[in-house]
Amino acid sequence: MSLAHSLDGVRVLDLSRLLPGPFLTMVLADLGADVVKVEEPRVGDYMRDFPPRGEGMSGRYLTVNRNKRSVTMDLKDDLERERFLRMAAQADVVVESFRPGVMDRLGVGYEALRGRNAGIVLCSISGYGQTGPYRDRAGHDINYLALAGVLAMSGAAPDGPPGMAGVQIADMAGGAMWGAIGILAALMERDRTGMGTRLDISMTEGALALLASEFGIVDAEPAVPTRGTGLLNGGAARYGVYRTSDGKYLSVGALEPQFLARLVAATGLELPNRPADAAADGPGTAREHDMRRQLTRIIASKERDEWVRILAECDCCCEPVLELDEVAEHPLHRERGLFFEIGDSGLPGTLQVRTPLGMPTGRRPAPALGQHNDEVFREYGVEDA
Repeated sequence: MSLAHSLDGVRVLDLSRLLPGPFLTMVLADLGADVVKVEEPRVGDYMRDFPPRGEGMSGRYLTVNRNKRSVTMDLKDDLERERFLRMAAQADVVVESFRPGVMDRLGVGYEALRGRNAGIVLCSISGYGQTGPYRDRAGHDINYLALAGVLAMSGAAPDGPPGMAGVQIADMAGGAMWGAIGILAALMERDRTGMGTRLDISMTEGALALLASEFGIVDAEPAVPTRGTGLLNGGAARYGVYRTSDGKYLSVGALEPQFLARLVAATGLELPNRPADAAADGPGTAREHDMRRQLTRIIASKERDEWVRILAECDCCCEPVLELDEVAEHPLHRERGLFFEIGDSGLPGTLQVRTPLGMPTGRRPAPALGQHNDEVFREYGVEDA
């Protein structure tokens, strides 16, 4: 069943910039919402000019702003502010990612919006939340992950530095995903009560929530869980990444006994008898170190794709570590139709990735700054401003 039209008729005004808010509203647009980017007239969304750039705008901008329209408004101008409030009176959702307090200072905070539209849903994404001692502090993804405890869980060993996350986890999962979930829940609540709400989405808290299961084992472990020591973050030899003979890598996730047995059979791994003392069988033990040494040596004896062919027959939770330029051509992703292109003005198409919710029906490229001023203002009936 397609969800591409599930938000048809929902109007979203997007004041956000950079990554978390635009990715959130891209998800809403993929589901059929009419998303209008409301941008400052001179510069607009800073992401437009972020390197690397192709022949047009930033590649990142093009991929997270598909199927949206752009209008320009200076909310510091009285007439333009009034125009925005008149549009908000007809909208369902407003998304913003300013520092806390900026919306109120501009005269378009939640009280002003609610005064025009009792059913409006305002989603505010910030680093540390709209309240508390850090509300005015600047930050980026790496800072939010650090304070959430996520960064400390990534890395090779507890006596080494934390490892950098490969993607912006706090921005995308901590901010955008929780924001999307909150908006959908708020719209359902509004259907029951007629009232909107204000969502306070802290990217730090959103990232911290991803550690829910790890906090569940804090009291059960003799030592505080940290990087390179746990079953799932580097402490177990059977759950890790190994270099192959061609300098590529293989992921091994043979956690359960049946998968480990198949891995042993396929690789010739020699395991000693399981110790009677359970404390001697786990991350950090001599048995685990021996298994890691063997796996390192064995996997380094063949090329990555040779291991893929061998282990695919065993069903033992081993897959190649794909570099970004290999992902789109992998047969799984091709068969599942994860990638598509959107072209614009005769330029080469921009490679786009669908979300797990399905393929968007829209194929509109990311908008130029102010591209839809006349069209959108006419639809909202605010041309006279």
